[in-house]
Amino acid sequence: MLKTLEKRLIVSCQAPIDSPLHDPQIIAAIAQASILQGAAGVRIDTPSHIKVTRQKLPKTPIIGLWKQQIPDYEVYITPRFQDAVAIAEAGADIIAIDATLRDRPQRETAAGLIANIHDKLGKLVMADIDDLESAIKAVEAGADIIGTTLYGYTPSTSQNNPPGWELLSQIVEKLPVPAICEGGISSPEMAKKALDLGAYAVVVGTAITGIDLKVKAFQTVFDAIEKR
Repeated sequence: MLKTLEKRLIVSCQAPIDSPLHDPQIIAAIAQASILQGAAGVRIDTPSHIKVTRQKLPKTPIIGLWKQQIPDYEVYITPRFQDAVAIAEAGADIIAIDATLRDRPQRETAAGLIANIHDKLGKLVMADIDDLESAIKAVEAGADIIGTTLYGYTPSTSQNNPPGWELLSQIVEKLPVPAICEGGISSPEMAKKALDLGAYAVVVGTAITGIDLKVKAFQTVFDAIEKR
């Protein structure tokens, strides 16, 4: 299945939880539209959205995740094995997890989570990382794919703005697993750069599906004019 994603576009079909777009049927429709226009796979958040998307796209590779805000913990992308179980049961082919070196709830570890997803669920794992050290640890633990997803979104990398071009290059050069560039890809030209640097595939989210954020950005211009 990974081969179908090589050098291809993956669209992250998500919406803010307070948006009218945060509806399983709407997310599935966005996913369908993406595939009809040539995307090779989709990245979907929450079991309910994955389930409907799987029904609409029975043969499309789905990278599933479940964003969970758990008190006292910073990790939020599929932080626990029970979250991975729900994603797998909903129909995801690949489970995306936060594989940074931060503490996890229930004393779980990224390595243990990767092993359980492989052994108990029979699913591939996409390790969302923020730096080279976490990428190396994830590969050592058996991750099937490394994603630059969390570069710029953790305390240790917050001073940096995605895309993580240098990080991507380091992963491609040093690690023997597919590297997916995700985060901050806002144009076709940037996606091409990621591929030129050796990315196995490219995930694009907000630039394609972020209607709420795009409208908000435009509206700031009109709000400024009204205040003159």
